[in-house]
Amino acid sequence: MQHQIITDLNSRYTAKQYDKTKKISAENMDVIKEAIRLSASSINSQPWKFIVLESDEAKQRFYQTFENKFQFNQHHATEASHIVLFAYNPSYTKDDYRHVVDVEVSSGHLPAEKYNDMLDGAYGFAELNTDENGFNGHWTKAQSYIALGNVLHVLARLGIASTTMEGVDSELIGSAFKDELGGYVCDVALAMGYPLEGQDYNFGLPKARLAEADVITVI
Repeated sequence: MQHQIITDLNSRYTAKQYDKTKKISAENMDVIKEAIRLSASSINSQPWKFIVLESDEAKQRFYQTFENKFQFNQHHATEASHIVLFAYNPSYTKDDYRHVVDVEVSSGHLPAEKYNDMLDGAYGFAELNTDENGFNGHWTKAQSYIALGNVLHVLARLGIASTTMEGVDSELIGSAFKDELGGYVCDVALAMGYPLEGQDYNFGLPKARLAEADVITVI
């Protein structure tokens, strides 16, 4: 199939070795950050924070969170150009959603007279996913993966390599980045940069995906 989207997705892969001398440009980082910000979420909840690690000091802090486990991902912390911590609010409240609805009105997206209808009606979906202790992290975490999928495609379009890391220590990240996270939880991080020439064994390999007939049903 000849289409730019398909070309992008065929070129995207999980990088295994980064060239630490190559950095993502400030212009491309602006595109990436804006693309993350524009990601979709259920009821436009946006229950997330994205912590971009750019400085050596921040990346070293992240490096140290691999002290106990997942050491196979540790080298990405200091070799990749940038790391993004995808964090979610484990107890998303109606007041959190109120801030979103305020922006919906101020942006012109939502008529002011629809404010209460949106606040009370849409938040009801969040309540369906909230337990008696106010926890809805399973739902808000799912929203963060929508943002992750979005940025993976954006990076492919920009010709930037990436590595999704679920192999991270959420507890140590929560401690090392306590001030930045502010109670949000990071269970997945994304390394971004450029592959180390001749050393990234995953580069250039053909895609290994199940056939369309195995995963897509049209009725």
